[in-house]
Amino acid sequence: MDTMKKFQEKLLLFFDKLGATSSTFLSETGGIFINAIRGLYLAFVPPYRWRNLLKQMEFIGAQSTFIVGLTGLFTGMILAFQSSHAFRLFRAETLIGPTVALSLTRELAPVFTALLVTARAGSAMAAEIGTMRISEQIDAIFTMGIDPVQYIITPRLVASILMLPLLNALFTFLGLIGGHIISVNVVGVTSFAYWDQIFYYVTAEDYFNGFLKAAVFGYVISAICTHMGYNASGGAEGVGRATTHAVVVASVSIFIFDYLLTALMY
Repeated sequence: MDTMKKFQEKLLLFFDKLGATSSTFLSETGGIFINAIRGLYLAFVPPYRWRNLLKQMEFIGAQSTFIVGLTGLFTGMILAFQSSHAFRLFRAETLIGPTVALSLTRELAPVFTALLVTARAGSAMAAEIGTMRISEQIDAIFTMGIDPVQYIITPRLVASILMLPLLNALFTFLGLIGGHIISVNVVGVTSFAYWDQIFYYVTAEDYFNGFLKAAVFGYVISAICTHMGYNASGGAEGVGRATTHAVVVASVSIFIFDYLLTALMY
């Protein structure tokens, strides 16, 4: 009888924890969704805060160019190195260019760009907005009759949507340059053959799909990171938790949305 009672207690405890976890997950997911929709809607409602938008575009885009470009260059070089070993077996070294280009445009450039921006800018978004929350700056903005979402979140959402495709283009371009360096100087493919095969196999649709992925990733990153920071609590420790949580959730979400977009596009 005692064994049955203990089993029932453990079962109730398990379902209690499961219910609490599910409730928290649904509540957080709903909050992120509402934050994303409302923040984007307010971008079309005056007043238009151009100064805030340009500041965020400079922070998210211009300040990320070095790390994104450097990563893109070495990614292209690594892809060329790795694929050259396989193509040598079939004497098809001229296909290194299309392999590098298709890998970058369809998958690696938007995903890697999004992960780098999450690590650099997304974490900063969550930490900055979280600090504003615990120091009551957001409450002060609301008291002055300004919508905090439009003032704080909307510029970051729009800036991310605009800048991620541009960073994706930079990543792709330097990745192709990196692939060219290895193909020509190490593998022995001619420069003409490298670029000619890329133009033959890679279509405008491949580039467009990569840009579209990057824009969606930018929207997802900014929506998650701003939401986590906006709802931070518990002092400095709470800001740290919110920042960590934002980076983890945004990174996982990138791969989830990457799968969904890939399934729809290809």
